[in-house]
Amino acid sequence: MNLYGTFVMKAPVRTLLLLTLLGVGVGAHGADGPSGEVGVGIGYQPYDPSASRYQVVPLPYFDVDWGDVSLNTDDGLTWSAFKADGWSAGPLLNYVSGRNANGSLRGLRDVPDMALLGGFVQYSPTDFWRVYAQLGQAVGGAGGQGGVLGQVGGELGYPLGLGIIGSSQLAVHFADGRQMSTFFGVSDSEAQASGISAYKASGGLQNVTLTQNFEFPLAQHWSLVTSASWVHLLGSAADSSIVREQGDVNQGSVQIAVSYKF
Repeated sequence: MNLYGTFVMKAPVRTLLLLTLLGVGVGAHGADGPSGEVGVGIGYQPYDPSASRYQVVPLPYFDVDWGDVSLNTDDGLTWSAFKADGWSAGPLLNYVSGRNANGSLRGLRDVPDMALLGGFVQYSPTDFWRVYAQLGQAVGGAGGQGGVLGQVGGELGYPLGLGIIGSSQLAVHFADGRQMSTFFGVSDSEAQASGISAYKASGGLQNVTLTQNFEFPLAQHWSLVTSASWVHLLGSAADSSIVREQGDVNQGSVQIAVSYKF
């Protein structure tokens, strides 16, 4: 499991949205009880996709299944409407974290948190590995913000002894020109206001992300979960003047949380 998404919205907003999504999933499925893990933690990670600066933030942690409905901190709410021979597919509802254009980004446009509406397909013949693809539309942005984005990837889990579980995930993220421009483009007026060179972003590959997770048992029902990610920006994202002048092509993040399994 991927413990956290690469970029995380403000913790209170994130928690409220995830709890709302869980309520939607609960209402959609019926009477059988959920199972999984919930917890709280802390992360050190980029403030925005350009890594203009880093921040320490409190984080919720969810990994809950309710029949064919799942909610986790990375993928959001998914419904496996189709399942056969290790394959599953269906709709997903997630979010895209925004940014406040302050500090070194002052003069750029703010980007609000947006909803991600889309779908996924996954092949996972066992609980220990999977390959998947996701595609969605970011909606709710202002003034033409938001667009199409997706990812393809794979994940492998493995026991390490003493009850310790590890997992490794590799994912490639892509976006259309509108979505790229939302976070990596700089208009002429923004260039004048911010001092960052004007830049027209185009669609294509956005980044490749490698994530390593570990789960350490603490007591009955309790675990310590950790995650470390390396992100390398690609294409138009890597060439953005925001990244070249204020951010970094190579980025990292670490998170740690205490979870309760039920």
